[in-house]
Amino acid sequence: MEENYLEINKSSWNAKVEPHLKSDFYFVDEFLKGRSSLNSVELELLGDITGKSILHLQCHFGQDSISLSRLGAKVTGIDLSDKAIDAAKDLAQQCHTDTEFICSDVYDLPNVLDQKFDMVFTSYGTIGWLPDLEKWAKVISHFLKPGGQFIMAEFHPVVWMFDDDFKGVAYNYFNEKPIVETYEGTYADFSADIVQEYVMWNHSLAEVLQNLLNGGLVLKEFQELDWSPYPCFKHVEEFEKGKWRIPQFGNKIPLVYALTAQKKSS
Repeated sequence: MEENYLEINKSSWNAKVEPHLKSDFYFVDEFLKGRSSLNSVELELLGDITGKSILHLQCHFGQDSISLSRLGAKVTGIDLSDKAIDAAKDLAQQCHTDTEFICSDVYDLPNVLDQKFDMVFTSYGTIGWLPDLEKWAKVISHFLKPGGQFIMAEFHPVVWMFDDDFKGVAYNYFNEKPIVETYEGTYADFSADIVQEYVMWNHSLAEVLQNLLNGGLVLKEFQELDWSPYPCFKHVEEFEKGKWRIPQFGNKIPLVYALTAQKKSS
């Protein structure tokens, strides 16, 4: 199963593209009219990106990539799903941005793309699809210019310990083994008429941070937040505009973390 995880997950993400494009979660109509898909969490870490070259890993159909382009960056988005990349290219054309998109697995990207970037960016629900964070960190380091920055916002690994209804701990916090399951619907539309198998991995904070450090990056900023900018979990409640929590946990557990790391100059 783990051997063909790419094939399984590519099929799963291809199946999500059409329902996601139609979902309120991705607000495509408003996006085309200029609404940004980026959240305050990552915008604060990114700072002024005018003229910066940015590599966006696991970009889905490119809304964040295009939003970065709208802020003046030169952006290349990559994703495993060919249908998502086709949709991303179409969106960029409609938005009149020069965002580039490449269909590639993260690990294979050094064989596909020959370029160095000021920034590498990834956000929300990305690393769980990757089995090996040592290889991931090496890819990030490979693509960063000396002194370049890695910006990441991601759901907190504590969240992934719980069952879907958040009634109990169902999964290991640590990367014990692949999680192979079948899921009905999708986080953007729980009623979507799709049934997909997927393979995922849980990654502890130590696994993320230590692999980035081993990859030659220096941690500059690290945050943990007691809210999510997305209503992508079951039973969430919006306690402030654009901020969601799991009601029975309130502000007691972290839902998101975010970081900035910098590649050493020498």
